Amino acid sequence: MKTVFINCSPKKRFCASAYFLALQRIFVGGKKVTEILRTPADHSRILDQLRDAQAVVFGLPLYVDGIPSHVLRFMEQMEAFCRENDLHPNVYCVANNGFIEGRQNEPLMQSFEHFCRRAGLTWGGGVGIGGGVMLNVTRILFAVDIALLLVNTVLSAVHTGNFFPKDAWISFGENAALLLYFNLGVLFYLARMGSSIRKGTFFGKKYTRILVPSFLFILFADIFFIIISLIEGGLFRGWLSRKNIEE
Repeated sequence: MKTVFINCSPKKRFCASAYFLALQRIFVGGKKVTEILRTPADHSRILDQLRDAQAVVFGLPLYVDGIPSHVLRFMEQMEAFCRENDLHPNVYCVANNGFIEGRQNEPLMQSFEHFCRRAGLTWGGGVGIGGGVMLNVTRILFAVDIALLLVNTVLSAVHTGNFFPKDAWISFGENAALLLYFNLGVLFYLARMGSSIRKGTFFGKKYTRILVPSFLFILFADIFFIIISLIEGGLFRGWLSRKNIEE
């Protein structure tokens, strides 16, 4: 069995779609191929991978309650390609958005379902994830925790000869457990969909979210995006940019 995972995020690094597809890969057996879709130049390479694929898993962000435009262009090419070559892979989807509710991905899921019906493909279902940006940040924090643990271990070994500093390991364990808890809903549904992908069966549409109270999510999200705006200049770019004055 061959499964093609298509990362449809336009971001080149640290994108949530890549993170969730990597998690989905864990629960899928057989031959696994991951492709990146950003521009029309990627179309022919990805389509060639579909020739012997039994399943295709799209990983993508929600844009304006729908599918990003560059993905729509690829889907048009995919429809024609599958018809010409009599291909009928099962199609699954892992969608994420920055809102708290995973059900916000419902219009995107419906678009994929209609696409499969029109193209003669088999719609297998998908997982819609709320708080995708924040969940993506948790994996970055986990990498930072690992780095800090290694630094503390080295310092402890150099100064005391102890390769297992108790406080550092306890702190790492607590942070790892917290980050795992945040991702429990995602892991649960991706594991279930992975089983459906392996069996080639229908999974349906399931929705989950980061496991934090909504009021905390809104607070953290506001702080996060204000910081990002300040760093990238988005908050003041319009005020400080040069204006074209028409006479």
